[in-house]
Amino acid sequence: MSSSSKKGSTSSVAIWSALIAIYIVWGSTYLAIRFAVETMPPFLTAGFRFLIAGGVLYIFRRLRGDKAPLRLEWRSAAIVGLFLLVGGNGGVMWAEQRVASGIAALLIASVPLWIALLDSLRPGGRRPDRWVIVGVLAGFAGIIILIGPAQLIGIQGEVDPVGAMVLLLAALSWAAGSLYNRGAKLPDSPLLGTGMEMLVGSLGLFILGTVTGEWSQMELTSFSTRSLLGFAYLVVFGSWVGFASYVWLLRVAPTMLVATYAYVNPLVAILLGSLLAGEALTPRVVLAVMFILGSVVLITLTNPATSKPAAAENAPIASGND
Repeated sequence: MSSSSKKGSTSSVAIWSALIAIYIVWGSTYLAIRFAVETMPPFLTAGFRFLIAGGVLYIFRRLRGDKAPLRLEWRSAAIVGLFLLVGGNGGVMWAEQRVASGIAALLIASVPLWIALLDSLRPGGRRPDRWVIVGVLAGFAGIIILIGPAQLIGIQGEVDPVGAMVLLLAALSWAAGSLYNRGAKLPDSPLLGTGMEMLVGSLGLFILGTVTGEWSQMELTSFSTRSLLGFAYLVVFGSWVGFASYVWLLRVAPTMLVATYAYVNPLVAILLGSLLAGEALTPRVVLAVMFILGSVVLITLTNPATSKPAAAENAPIASGND
């Protein structure tokens, strides 16, 4: 059965059930990250998360008959994994020690802005039309509103500048990895490719954790129950349940519909952060949400270069936290 036939025959109830699962699961992972890094070191925590999740995915797909990856495929997986998981997810993990989970989700939602910008600058890239330009400008205006000094913006409630900068760099890294992924040689199986990227990413995160001296903080007795539950949630729901739903949707649902997670996840993260972690929902945040998510919707709807979720063609790595 062709891909188009599958998309036409799949129950809309099943599609929307999977889509809502992604909205909730990936939107809630930002809060799970915040809870995890309360007492656990960020880079090593992410490293163990992706070692476990990636190892299980890789072994599962190999047992299901997927061929052993070629050396070129491992190289591509290494590059994508380092950009997405070390630079992207590692940055989110570290920054959420300083920045609220809802703010982190909102800044990571800027990934389509960076993709549109990078795609326009690279040789042979797509030149943006006027609506994409408007979307990019609106998005960066929202970022300035969110993280700019109160004296400049005229709205109280500043965000930690170091944490915000790391999140923007994480979003930039995610965008670069997503663009590279489109032409990269990776296995035909999305889950096998994802497992490979997770394994390489975990190695990079372990190196980063070692360089920053995190092994001295790896004492199980010092980890809170909430942090351990957050870590378990990231592995089981963020990395397995979310990815399984995502891969299935990419095969049976319109890509533009699947891409809507990019602007629903931050809203879920902001709501959960406010309800469950007491994160302030200030006028500055509300205004920034309007600008940033509005720009993401505009760019996603008008620019094919960003209509596909990150790594949709080969490996279903979807956002800076999942």
